[in-house]
Amino acid sequence: MARAELYVSVDIEADGRIPGPNSMLSFGAACFSEAGDLVGTFTRNLETLEGAAGDPDTMRWWETQPEAWAASRKDLVEPATAMNEFARFLEDLRQEQDANLVFVGFPASYDFMFVYWYLIKFTGESPFSFSALDIKTYAAAVLKKEYRACSKRGLPKRWFQGTTKHTHEALDDAIGQGQLFMNIRREHLGQS
Repeated sequence: MARAELYVSVDIEADGRIPGPNSMLSFGAACFSEAGDLVGTFTRNLETLEGAAGDPDTMRWWETQPEAWAASRKDLVEPATAMNEFARFLEDLRQEQDANLVFVGFPASYDFMFVYWYLIKFTGESPFSFSALDIKTYAAAVLKKEYRACSKRGLPKRWFQGTTKHTHEALDDAIGQGQLFMNIRREHLGQS
């Protein structure tokens, strides 16, 4: 019998396009059981990386999001501390749920890139291995549509019922996209 999966929806906020030259400002994780239950959350706001700088285009975008920016700059934690706490949180949850961890993102390529880089740099390993599930790709397969047609505006409204509002605050967005993923998954598996 296959081991259960624990879907870890992660959203990050950053001051640029790539980790290292730019910093992850905050991240949130919302962990869902296969049944769709929210079984744990984790969030941290991070100090910026030494020697890194905000990307000018990204920083101009942040000027349009003052509330989210302010939220991401409260209660800052050193990246090494935050990532080690996150790794312990995931391991404890993995053991408690007796499940394999699956990173889930929208888009997974961006969020996973930052989280993976930070985990490797500050903990030496990734509890997700080096793979992630992309919600947009999953939606395209379920809908049998082209990938580019599956932006959030192109998805069925029913999949957004009961989801947390997108605020550009990492934990809110992680919960909302996790709920979206679980709605898609339920429908795909004929459980809705």
